[in-house]
Amino acid sequence: MKIICIGRNYIAHINELGNARESHPVVFIKPDTAVLKGSDFYIPEFSNAVDYEVELLLKISKGGKYIQKENAHKHYEQIGIGIDFTARDLQNSLKERGLPWEIAKSFDGAAAIGNFFPKEEFDLTHLNFSLKKNAVLVQQGNTQQMIFSFDEIISYISQYFTLRIGDIIFTGTPVGVGKVAENDSLQAYIEDIKALDIRIF
Repeated sequence: MKIICIGRNYIAHINELGNARESHPVVFIKPDTAVLKGSDFYIPEFSNAVDYEVELLLKISKGGKYIQKENAHKHYEQIGIGIDFTARDLQNSLKERGLPWEIAKSFDGAAAIGNFFPKEEFDLTHLNFSLKKNAVLVQQGNTQQMIFSFDEIISYISQYFTLRIGDIIFTGTPVGVGKVAENDSLQAYIEDIKALDIRIF
């Protein structure tokens, strides 16, 4: 299994971090060791500014290469929600020096993956998702706000990487990312369904 992540897919989030809008999806990879085991996230010792980023997830159910946009919907049957934990201080330092920033995104536990649901249960063209921190709403998004749709993402990724059954795609985060601290709790929702519950240590 590989975890493929899309960055800069929501205009408001691009603006909040002062990034540029790209003409193609920004892609990076997390190793399978980044998957958070259980529901406890431990802030790594190498960062003083770990941010949460809630994202909708796609689970690949049919492998493929060079998938056309009009056929992309055939390659996933479930959607889910997750949190892309980011060591923002480390990422900013690396970006300033023009260096790759995978270690800020791909460290152990940096990919929290919640429950998956059949995609037929939702209107994917107008799907709400959100994140609460300590029971306070901090992020909310809708698929209508995405620059690149699910099908566009799958098609683009498959031009470079062969997609295999079980691969998971993080599709980007909306505005509202922020820092976590010890004893915080995070709850992620698809519509009104709580699909992920994390405690920070």
